[in-house]
Amino acid sequence: MEDNANLIESLFERATEYGKTSYELVKLKVIDKTSDTVSSFIPHSIVFILIVSFLIFLNLGLAFWLGEILGKIFYGFFIVAGFYGIAGIIMHLFMHKWFKKRISDYIIKLLIK
Repeated sequence: MEDNANLIESLFERATEYGKTSYELVKLKVIDKTSDTVSSFIPHSIVFILIVSFLIFLNLGLAFWLGEILGKIFYGFFIVAGFYGIAGIIMHLFMHKWFKKRISDYIIKLLIK
């Protein structure tokens, strides 16, 4: 009887240790995935901010240049805004699903990696 009690106690201790070890393993895997995702997100964000800054200044220059050619500065801004409005509508109508799929695939790839 005492052997059965010792076996059950030993089994319970091993199961407890297995549970703790499994929990620690899951916790470490989550930390690894999170740090990997964040560490790849930050450089992409910096590049994105630099590209957006470049495009903003490029568009401002183009708007001022077109406005100067047309005689009124705000005409250039209207032309640039109209171009982006039309481009946005076209992209929304024809490429919305494609962009959504590409972005979700990228995020899934980062999380699975």
